[in-house]
Amino acid sequence: MSGDQCADRSSEERSNGDQDDIVDAKPDRSSRLSLFAKKKKNGEEEQPKSTLSNQYRIVTPTFQYNMNYKKVGKCIIINNKNFEDKTGMGIRNGTDKDAGDLSKSFRSLGFDVHTYNDRSCEDMKTLLKQAAEENHSDAACFACILLSHGEEGLIYGTDGPMAIKHLTVLFRGDKCKSLIGKPKLFFIQACRGSEFDEGIQTDSGPANDTLETDANPRYKIPVEADFLFAYSTVPGYYSWRNPGRGSWFVQSLCSVLNEHGKQLEIMQILTRVNYVVATNFESQSDDPRFSEKKQIPCVVSMLTKELYF
Repeated sequence: MSGDQCADRSSEERSNGDQDDIVDAKPDRSSRLSLFAKKKKNGEEEQPKSTLSNQYRIVTPTFQYNMNYKKVGKCIIINNKNFEDKTGMGIRNGTDKDAGDLSKSFRSLGFDVHTYNDRSCEDMKTLLKQAAEENHSDAACFACILLSHGEEGLIYGTDGPMAIKHLTVLFRGDKCKSLIGKPKLFFIQACRGSEFDEGIQTDSGPANDTLETDANPRYKIPVEADFLFAYSTVPGYYSWRNPGRGSWFVQSLCSVLNEHGKQLEIMQILTRVNYVVATNFESQSDDPRFSEKKQIPCVVSMLTKELYF
């Protein structure tokens, strides 16, 4: 119950007699009768009589998402590596390793993973629209991972940019009713601007080979509950990808999921990912403008409960 709700309730109750709060159903205390045994006048203990109240219990609201479904859920990975010349976007070397490692990690968590490579804007929208229209009644949650170039407010298909909100709005409660009240997770590996994080002196060593950046939009997050957006970087900044090893964010995410994915809560997992990216990586490039840069992922959560896979 929120603080405002508590305040409203307390005000109402004070106006109705200024009385203390009481419970409507008492818990079963049969296992603790000896602790509450009354003493007779002669000093002997008298066990309280069984009453109707012993048949009731207080139900405490849960703060964990219910994962007791037939399936964990579907995970869609859209992996865009090659782009048409007209887009001006280069090849995203290293993204195939990201996609493969993500597939393994999410499958190990129980997700039904589907990977789609080099999809056009219309393809991406069609794929996610079909997913949103499916019946997720027997699934606990949904996950979508986007790996692509982008710009302000846009994400690239192989043929050009599209508004990223056209993909995310498909899963809002008014459009995807079988996921209402269930976590909807979006992981986005891409830049969110063109700024560099210069960082400060740390103990972590630089990467061994040249890195590349992705361009990804900044966009408005839907206000509906039970969404989580895990970005590879904070708004306004570049996100780094190693052509041989994959991206800093995705590789860190897979590493933490593989080790702790079934034990830690999702925010604990992503906090550890933040730590790994922030401390273990630094860019190295022949171009000094791109060298010795840092990165910190960003989590935007509208989840209403704790999520354990």
